[in-house]
Amino acid sequence: MRKVLLFIPLVLFLVLGAIFYLQLGKNTQYMPSALVGEKVPDFTLVSLETDQLVTQEDLPDGPYLINFWGTWCPACHLEHPFLIELADEGVIIIGIDYKDEKNLAQQWLVQKGNPYANVLMDEIGHFGVDMGVTGAPETFVVDRSGMIVYRHQGVINTQNWPVIKGHLK
Repeated sequence: MRKVLLFIPLVLFLVLGAIFYLQLGKNTQYMPSALVGEKVPDFTLVSLETDQLVTQEDLPDGPYLINFWGTWCPACHLEHPFLIELADEGVIIIGIDYKDEKNLAQQWLVQKGNPYANVLMDEIGHFGVDMGVTGAPETFVVDRSGMIVYRHQGVINTQNWPVIKGHLK
């Protein structure tokens, strides 16, 4: 019985080693979305700039990005300059000010610049829940037919933009 007990650590080590080996090469940043291949869910949000109600019918014909952000989000501060560059290159970005205060969002855009074709307020976060958002920043690529074709969780930057851009057709 004692000899069997001596082999338990070895067996555990081999099992853990196999599990870790199987995880090598997997994209740890990939987060699937149930909405990929689906239309943007129905919503009614208020525009930050005009205070008018906006629905999914008012979204661009595509392709475009939907970017969830907030002034409270440290990673959003890092991402913002790159979004300005993308907007300057003609990428259409719809901003969703997620769980934020209107006056803080307005100040942010005045100070840092506004890369968004439209900014919509999701103060309570209901639209974020419908989109499956787990936090900000989070970005969805929507194609010409209004279908969500890709989801990116985290900061968009020069390293991951080529993958995202590949879905922007």
